[in-house]
Amino acid sequence: MTTRDLISQSPRIKEVASFKELVSGSFSDGINALCWRRTLAGDFAELVANLEPQEGILPLDESLLKELPLGVGGKRAVAEILEDYHRLQALEREPLINLIDGYPRDERPGPVATDVFSYHADSAPVEADTWLCTYHGAPSEGLRNEEAVRKVEIPEIRQALLEEYGGPDDEEFEEYLQDFCFDLHYDPLPEARPYSFGVGNLWRIAIDWPGSLVPPCIHRAPLTQPGDPVRLLLIG
Repeated sequence: MTTRDLISQSPRIKEVASFKELVSGSFSDGINALCWRRTLAGDFAELVANLEPQEGILPLDESLLKELPLGVGGKRAVAEILEDYHRLQALEREPLINLIDGYPRDERPGPVATDVFSYHADSAPVEADTWLCTYHGAPSEGLRNEEAVRKVEIPEIRQALLEEYGGPDDEEFEEYLQDFCFDLHYDPLPEARPYSFGVGNLWRIAIDWPGSLVPPCIHRAPLTQPGDPVRLLLIG
């Protein structure tokens, strides 16, 4: 089954045809991800070739992008990124444009790694959501809630966390799991079929917040190897 099929057939994902629909769409009836599928015309490879990636995450600003010596395709790519950037600013978001050449790994010993390569849900203490688009490089990956289990609910992992915590399995232990974000990370079930967010698509996904009507959208950064193309990502 193709990525398009996995997205279009998922009861958790609703495809929309415009930015307006992306904004007005609601997370309800189990839907926790909205996707505006797009084929962008800009030459993002040219754009990335004119940037100087550094190990890790390099934030990019509007003035830097506009000053790059680009051809028609590269300038079109900049215009498309900045159009999305300004759209999110108009919603009073604080979007970031990042050039990503690797993420830090969670080197803390323990049974649950909490870096972005682990399937996870975003969270906030108030109503919120996450917006993201990959313009170049490997896109984010999603996992349907029915095909995942929270790591803290896996008996052997929970027991290991209890031993690390050094106390009983009670309300204070639950607070401990929340404090270290262990409760936000998931393992795929054996029959799971992860899906790609795709390149150029703009997503709005539900996160874990008190009062949410739907479970959060489970996702992760793509697993990459040295030498893979750098990612150009908008997130807000």
